[in-house]
Amino acid sequence: MSVLAWMRLRLRRPRVTIARWIALTTLSAMLVLLGLKWASNLLVGAWAQPPLMQSGLIERLATVTRMLEAAPVALRPELARAAGDPSYTARWFGQWADAGMPMLDEPEFRDGTPLLRRLLNRPQAQILAYEPADLPEHIAGSGYALMIELSDRSWVLFQAPSRSWGLDGWARTLVVIALMLVSSVGVALLATRYLARPLERFAEGARRFGKDFNAPPIPVVGPHDLRQAILAFNATQAQLKHFLNDRTQMLAAISHDLRAPLTRLRLRAEFIDDPQLQAKLFKDVDEMQAMVNAALEFFRDDARLEQTTAFDLGGLLQTVVDDFKDAGACVVFNNPQRCVYVGRPVGIRRVLVNLIDNALKYAGEAVVELRVRAEQVQIRVLDRGPGIPPALQEQVFAPFFRIEGSRNPQTGGVGLGLPAARAIVLEQGGSVTLRNRREGGLEARVELPMG
Repeated sequence: MSVLAWMRLRLRRPRVTIARWIALTTLSAMLVLLGLKWASNLLVGAWAQPPLMQSGLIERLATVTRMLEAAPVALRPELARAAGDPSYTARWFGQWADAGMPMLDEPEFRDGTPLLRRLLNRPQAQILAYEPADLPEHIAGSGYALMIELSDRSWVLFQAPSRSWGLDGWARTLVVIALMLVSSVGVALLATRYLARPLERFAEGARRFGKDFNAPPIPVVGPHDLRQAILAFNATQAQLKHFLNDRTQMLAAISHDLRAPLTRLRLRAEFIDDPQLQAKLFKDVDEMQAMVNAALEFFRDDARLEQTTAFDLGGLLQTVVDDFKDAGACVVFNNPQRCVYVGRPVGIRRVLVNLIDNALKYAGEAVVELRVRAEQVQIRVLDRGPGIPPALQEQVFAPFFRIEGSRNPQTGGVGLGLPAARAIVLEQGGSVTLRNRREGGLEARVELPMG
């Protein structure tokens, strides 16, 4: 083994499993969330509580100072008091000592002093800045203070009780909380979507195959273990398709092989001299032929391999009912409405024909109803016949099962109509149930999922 191959083997990228994917996605989401919170704090700091140099307060103080310096001395005290606003107060003093402010070792503040001197157009102006800790106890409640010397050696004192520029504390807190919530919800939705998308594709592919055996394979994407599951599912889907194709070919051969002996048996019965024995033999041959044809039609049901398509279910029901009416049957369609459904129209039509035909055989009439809901559609076929005992309402869906007594066995069928109907509906994700009506008769209910 070469050194390069050995290094590739050792440094092989680890498989991305669902557990690692969740861990990496969660970690990435947390890092993104921290970054968004840091950015929101910067935004709030610059907008809701801007620095002193960006608040415009220095410019206002310089304007008041120039105004006082240009005014007569006698008017300065009154002008200074009038120049104040809720965020600060201004007072004029003829001498520095009259203000009662202490002397500081480092009176100037680094950024404000050059800006004030430039705005005042006095490079040598003396400026004293006080923080709450610099003030004596008897005036500590005044908060921040700023003293600016005028050109005639008088002073103007500005005092602010607190850092009031920008939004107040509660407003800033609410802004920070709102930004954190918005960023947290956004990151959570993105992370959840990133994790759930491969699983949603897998589930959608499985549901699609349940409705359509000819559905394409599911794309192999996602973490390693999910890809393995998709590969196994696609392999199973291919095996089922192969099995169905083999069964169809096998049953086609059986159809030919069984019909030929029955035909020969019927021909030989023609030479029997006893009329009663001949009639019985003909009856047995016809019954065997009917059972073979029904069984082959059941097992080789092309409706189950039909492609799914979007169609108007209400229109399909109306067409089936009209066909029965044209044949002279008493069939009523209640609550006709438009319903776009994605499924197999030929198979659903066969189910409806079977259920309506049963109702007509045993009751002479049928009522069809359609109910459309958000998650499913419901088709009801109602009759006024003898009904089915509750203990047998599930057994009638077993192949070749026929009820004796409550239903006339001479009405036809070999017991494969209801099993075929249930198989078609189940393969589309629905259900078929039977139950007796309180006012008499039977209700056959077909429920099909929407979407």
